[in-house]
Amino acid sequence: MEWLYIACGIIALLVFVYLFVALFTPEKF
Repeated sequence: MEWLYIACGIIALLVFVYLFVALFTPEKF
């Protein structure tokens, strides 16, 4: 089952990075 936690962690990290980029570069979105 630990692959599920790993997948959730990766998804959460990608979402965090996406929001971080969207916050600092609003002209791209």
